[in-house]
Amino acid sequence: MPGWNFADVWEVIAEQIPDAPAQVQGERRFTWRQFDERANGVAAALLDAGAAEQDKVAQYLYNGPEYLESMFGVWKAGLAPVNTNYRYADDELVYLWDNADAVAVIFHGSFTGTIERIRDRVPRVRTWLWVDDGAGPCPPWATPYERAATSHHPERTTGPWGRSGDHLYMLYTGGTTGMPKGVMWRQDDLYRNIVGSVVDPRARDTDADMAMVRDRVTGPGAVGLPACPLMHGTGCMSQLIVLTQGGSVVTLEGRTFDVTELLDTVEREKVNMVAIVGDAFAKPILRALDAEPDRWDLSSLVVLTSSGVMFSEPTKQGLLKHVPTMMIIDAFSSSEAVGMGQSISSAGGTVDTAHFTVGENARVVDEHGADVVPGSGDVGRVAVGGFQPIGYYKDDAKTAATFLTIDGRRYSVPGDFASVEADGTITLHGRGSVCINTGGEKVFPEEVEEALKTHPAVRDAVAVGVPDEKFGEAITAVVELAPEVELDEAGVIGHVKGQLAAFKAPKRVLAVDTIGRAPNGKVDYKRLKAFAADALGVGA
Repeated sequence: MPGWNFADVWEVIAEQIPDAPAQVQGERRFTWRQFDERANGVAAALLDAGAAEQDKVAQYLYNGPEYLESMFGVWKAGLAPVNTNYRYADDELVYLWDNADAVAVIFHGSFTGTIERIRDRVPRVRTWLWVDDGAGPCPPWATPYERAATSHHPERTTGPWGRSGDHLYMLYTGGTTGMPKGVMWRQDDLYRNIVGSVVDPRARDTDADMAMVRDRVTGPGAVGLPACPLMHGTGCMSQLIVLTQGGSVVTLEGRTFDVTELLDTVEREKVNMVAIVGDAFAKPILRALDAEPDRWDLSSLVVLTSSGVMFSEPTKQGLLKHVPTMMIIDAFSSSEAVGMGQSISSAGGTVDTAHFTVGENARVVDEHGADVVPGSGDVGRVAVGGFQPIGYYKDDAKTAATFLTIDGRRYSVPGDFASVEADGTITLHGRGSVCINTGGEKVFPEEVEEALKTHPAVRDAVAVGVPDEKFGEAITAVVELAPEVELDEAGVIGHVKGQLAAFKAPKRVLAVDTIGRAPNGKVDYKRLKAFAADALGVGA
């Protein structure tokens, strides 16, 4: 068997701990035996519909047991799962499924109306599996997911081609500019990157060996909860780690982030690990705990993980005051580059925001591929080697631009800029694609945003550059204010100038009702830049 395949690993775990919990959502509970057998049914339905090796299967789903269960089934069949952002509009969905060459879509019933509008535009999709969520009846052109999941017997399902570590996990990322791109992760690389180094040190140097899994999983593992969407890398990868340790995944029933539901569920299910995405999740949690510090017993919580966006250290320390025994891990990673660095916070230990310990396979390089000298103040791009994706699906140019060979070694260099401190740690400055050029100076929005968000009146903030005759681009702040607070534009600008060089301070500050972050905590810089330009009467 050439390399690690998640389906093989999870089948062995199901043998080891068949009656242990695998997934929980409210009153719905599935053991590892059920997780395995239901995935067999999903795999069989896809194969019976004519899916061929490595055909793409889109998951158009909210968080719930069906997400990871269907992913298990897709991998059992030797197919490739494709995440789908459930916030996409019609044209975006058509683009994604067409670009991915999807032959099947697994979808929640709530999306039936959207699919009916675009179904004739995605003729390659032959199979539709409908997940009942009470939104209406199964349409005649779809197959009930539950019928498929319960249609198979315990025997394992696989395609005639078998399984391989070369089989893919397709992770589409919207990034900050351009159309979504499909990041192609070989399962073997993904396992070795996010799981092997954690639970199987020998996995770095050996082919898949199920005996290692049996030795490791002898009882139920940790309980994980993705507060962020499974459709994004942070939510999904964190739970792949939990399952591959024989743990169980708890998903919330609500489809919008509800802090009370989250904390109630952590207490009730004795959750050990929660995955969030930065301040967009952490600040509401902190506000709830500050308001009712004695309401919840969170003593089961061991780790709070975050990735993908800035996570401010004051917010981390605020959370740690309420749960001093837990650890907060802020991972510096992206869909196409896992393991660039991390920041670990614990009670009494502070780390500057955007300050990371560099990953063991990572380095910061200048435009010539030379390492940035520690303490020099120079800014370069973060490159990470080791087990990384093989590239972007059907985009050779983007693959060549992102996956570079430096000193004879292959690295993923997605465009994150950082400087290297004298002690070898790195300070992240943000993505070059949204860098603001003002008066000949390069300013990274994230740095300005962090300063803005320390103002007591600012709940959330984004910094964009708008056209300016004098400076080329003028830094403009778009802020979401705390309730019942009036904007003091001069005060906010002065506050930033007290923390950063004057040229990094915004020239103007605009207030909005909400920044409008996506479920993964990220923002649409293009939309907010257009809003700012329109509000100020300048061309975008």
